[in-house]
Amino acid sequence: VQLQASGGGLVQAGGSLRLSCAASGSVLSINTMGWHRQTPGKQRELVASIARGGSTHYADSLKGRFTVSRDNADNTVYLQINSLKPEDTAVYYCSAITYHTNMYWGQGTQVTVSS
Repeated sequence: VQLQASGGGLVQAGGSLRLSCAASGSVLSINTMGWHRQTPGKQRELVASIARGGSTHYADSLKGRFTVSRDNADNTVYLQINSLKPEDTAVYYCSAITYHTNMYWGQGTQVTVSS
């Protein structure tokens, strides 16, 4: 499984971004896709995930401004981020977990929020 993330960039506080992550390779083996983020010196943290059937999970501290969605036909997962805050600045990584519980990571996309 290969994952290619896109959509990051520089945005002002209060703005919105939509991140995309396209999967290729053994896509039928993928169950859950998700997004994590990481800032320097901190551990990578889960933002949100979505199973193939559509059930979603969000980090408790991030509920409300983040929306994860998925297009199974295009093997793509999205992360809509609204009302961006400077503390959302991070590298955002997409992930995929297969039915055999193998985990794959995308290359990361930088999101920078200016105040």
